[in-house]
Amino acid sequence: MVASDAFGIAAGAVAEYATPKVPPTGDHMTTFDDREQGFEKKFALDQEQEFKAGARRNRMLGEWAAGLMGLQGERVTEYSRAVVKSDLELPGDEDVLRKVFEDLKGSGVQVSEGEVRMKMAELLAQAREQVKSGQ
Repeated sequence: MVASDAFGIAAGAVAEYATPKVPPTGDHMTTFDDREQGFEKKFALDQEQEFKAGARRNRMLGEWAAGLMGLQGERVTEYSRAVVKSDLELPGDEDVLRKVFEDLKGSGVQVSEGEVRMKMAELLAQAREQVKSGQ
């Protein structure tokens, strides 16, 4: 005969209901873990695309500025590369702005810092679209 309490429940049955069921751990992924990994992958992809768009914008900005300064042929390519490299000096866009604006001023091109900033914003939008579309 199995021992039971006052309600007629066997002693072993109480332990079964009292112990919470814990999902197995280890190699099993939860929905939260899946979502977290998904967000991390999206963040990494977004950062990669933003880096590519920034570099593309800088190249296009260099080509634009080279045209204003009257550079041609291989000198346009060299100048564009120099603008892309200038972005690696400091975080943000100020180093690129400073380089292009000072170069334009030094070449006698009448352009304001605000015009260069506007061109940078315009070209960044174009570059983002190009990177997004895989061009």
